[in-house]
Amino acid sequence: MAQSGSPAVSADGTRKHPDGSTRRDFLYLATTAFGATGAALTGWAFIDSMNPSADVLALASTEVNLAAVQPGMAITVTWRGKPVFVRSRTPEEIAKAKEDDTAGLPDPQPDAKRVQKPEWLVLLGVCTHLGCVPLGQKPTDARGDYGGWFCPCHGSHYDTSGRIRKGPAPKNLEVPPYAFTNDKTIKIG
Repeated sequence: MAQSGSPAVSADGTRKHPDGSTRRDFLYLATTAFGATGAALTGWAFIDSMNPSADVLALASTEVNLAAVQPGMAITVTWRGKPVFVRSRTPEEIAKAKEDDTAGLPDPQPDAKRVQKPEWLVLLGVCTHLGCVPLGQKPTDARGDYGGWFCPCHGSHYDTSGRIRKGPAPKNLEVPPYAFTNDKTIKIG
C-alpha cells in the first residue's frame, strides 16, 4: 500500500501522483515550455534584425548652424539623402510672401503655416512635379517670376515661401519637420 503523498504504481507500471499527474505529463509540459521559449527568442531576433542600423539612424536628423547665414543668403544641407533649402529671408521677402497669401495659389497655404520664424524658411529642395532640384539657392541662379525658386526642367515657379505659383508642379515645396534648438541652430528630422 502506498503512503499518502507518494506516487502510486498503477497496474500498467506507471507511477501516478495523488493529483493524477504522471512523470510523462511533466516532460510534455517542460518540453513545450522550452520549445515556446526558443521560438520566441528566434522570433525576437528576426524582428529585431528589421530595425534600422546605427548609420541609418544617424541620418534621421541633421543639425544646422545658422550663425553664418545672413539675411538674403541661402544654404543647402542634406537630410535623408535629399537637399534641404534653408533661407534667411529679408524683410522684403517676408512682406512679399505675406502679401501673396491672398493670391490665387494652386496649392493654397499661408506663409505663417510654412515657417516657425518668419525670417527663416526651411524647405525640401525637390520639385513636386518630377523630383528635380530647383534653382534659386545661389545669388546668380534664376529665381523665377516670383523671386523664390525656378525649376528649369519643366518651368515651375515658386515664390519666397516655396509655394507653387506657375508651371506643372501640383504642390508647394515640402516643409520638412524641424525645430529650433536655440536662436541659431535648427534640427531637421
